[in-house]
Amino acid sequence: QVQLVESGGGLVQAGDSLRLSCAASGGTFSNFVMGWFRQAPGKERECVVVISRRGGSIVYVDSVKGRFTISRDNAKNTMYLQMNSLKPEDTAVYYCAASTGAFPSRRSQGYDYWGQGTQVTVSS
Repeated sequence: QVQLVESGGGLVQAGDSLRLSCAASGGTFSNFVMGWFRQAPGKERECVVVISRRGGSIVYVDSVKGRFTISRDNAKNTMYLQMNSLKPEDTAVYYCAASTGAFPSRRSQGYDYWGQGTQVTVSS
């Protein structure tokens, strides 16, 4: 059973940065397409970014392009999301997810394993 644990969320001001981490266990990390999703109160879960199994291909949602950077370290079974120039509209619970399917899967239904989420709050 694959387990995903996010960390690194918090309360920051607009313009600040945060780095989220997602630590995986119980499976072969490099077998999974990985994604970061977020869900704000009253809104549907949104795919923020997806990274391929070896990290060579990445797809971002337009609203975070140029501000967020995803990376993964398959040797450490860990994925990261560097978030710069944060905006109040980035406020959400951020989830990491693992998919055994094809890249890039941007739908929640395409993911097999989920973390518990970490709260990111950006004040104006």
